[in-house]
Amino acid sequence: MYLAFDLGDRDWRLVFTTRLGHAPRMRTIGAGYLVELQEDLRAVKERFGLLDKTRISSCYEPGRDGFWLAKYLAQAGIENLVVDSASIEVNRRRRRAKTDRLDVGKLVTMLVRHHEGDRKVWHVARVSSVEAEDGRQLHPELAG
Repeated sequence: MYLAFDLGDRDWRLVFTTRLGHAPRMRTIGAGYLVELQEDLRAVKERFGLLDKTRISSCYEPGRDGFWLAKYLAQAGIENLVVDSASIEVNRRRRRAKTDRLDVGKLVTMLVRHHEGDRKVWHVARVSSVEAEDGRQLHPELAG
């Protein structure tokens, strides 16, 4: 199963699918509501007729949330990729509306392509260790 996150300040949009061409399922949960995330994962597996032990691959653009979610997902047994936002392909010829729904839908499609071997679809960011993150200094404006 594939899962893409759009991480907002108040809400997270989740898009699930099992393969290319399969209609994705979209859910919205409160930002950081990990219990609700786990409940949605169980419900989506049931809806798609998948076993509890079915592997889940996920991705998101780090933004404000950074890497804590990647660490949580790894502990939960979910394979996760943190995607460099600047590396996501964009069709510059076609004008289209910029909406979160379109973006997260495209993200889940790109995740499936990545797992099928298309390594040029984006660049994956390296998730830093807890020690490395603790050693970072906050910008003076954020520390105050």
